[in-house]
Amino acid sequence: MKKIKNTRKTNFFKKIFIKFCRMLGYEIIDQSNFRSTTLNKDLNATLSIQGEKSITIPLGQIDIKNKINNLRVIVRTCTSELIMDQNKRRIFDEEKNEYTFRALRSLIKSINKASLIFKDVKFNLIVTDTNSPKEDIDKIKEILNKSNIENNFKSIDLDSFKNKIKSGYSKAKFSNMANFYSSLMIAKEENDDLFYFVEDDYLHSEDAITEMIFAYEKFNTIFSRDLVLLPSDYPYLYTKDEATKIYLGEKYHWRLVSESLVTFMTSKKIIDENYNNLEKMGIEWIDPWEKPLHNIYDVNPCLSPIPSLAVHCANINSVFGISPFVDLKELWEKNKD
Repeated sequence: MKKIKNTRKTNFFKKIFIKFCRMLGYEIIDQSNFRSTTLNKDLNATLSIQGEKSITIPLGQIDIKNKINNLRVIVRTCTSELIMDQNKRRIFDEEKNEYTFRALRSLIKSINKASLIFKDVKFNLIVTDTNSPKEDIDKIKEILNKSNIENNFKSIDLDSFKNKIKSGYSKAKFSNMANFYSSLMIAKEENDDLFYFVEDDYLHSEDAITEMIFAYEKFNTIFSRDLVLLPSDYPYLYTKDEATKIYLGEKYHWRLVSESLVTFMTSKKIIDENYNNLEKMGIEWIDPWEKPLHNIYDVNPCLSPIPSLAVHCANINSVFGISPFVDLKELWEKNKD
């Protein structure tokens, strides 16, 4: 006669054990079916819990020290200038406003996806604009109004910066400096945990903001200090033979870098501690313009994603533009009106 096994008692004790492990903060991995029984998720899903723990298979768990509660995204727009002080055309050969519109749509999609995952994080989106024509401003406001994100639009009064910015610069360069200066002043006045400064020619993947928040919490815990995250894997960073380090984020690798452009995410603390130096970028243009940022990276880590989470839509030949190993055409088409 076939012996019938009584699995009811086994299942009962298994459930009690799982509950006990949850109470203690441990995670149980069932490698036979590739699942976490305590989280009730497949191992290829997102196992980390924002603000609590970062989980990477097979390296285990990192308890998060500083939870991100709010993120303020500040997008600097200007649709009247194709490329500052240059006659070059951008990839896809469109007018500047088309890059601004698509970049904004892609960023909103990424924030919306993150807001579904991070229920406790407050998101705020501000667009600061210089010199865009009224019809483009109306279109930007229309895109903002269609989003589910708390947002605001601000036209920059360039006259108010004439006594702050040194004279002798082109209209485009002065406008760019004034817009960054305005963004910096907003960050100084607000008390959000993180600020994301964004230029209006970056197409974001839908996972960009989610990965950046998970990565910031994880690396802030690992380094025990604040840091800077870039959204792009810039090609020019591969033109130099210099030592680097590779870290595991949530779903991406991140590379330690020493330079960046002026699209970056960082903490309120770093902005406050380095405000006087960052302010120089709004007062005087000294090549490289980003040098005050680079000085921060001598003290606080700056990390760039591999592959890229956002692509800078520059000229096809620019080493500051198209990130390697990203389907930019697909990303471009996904964000058309």
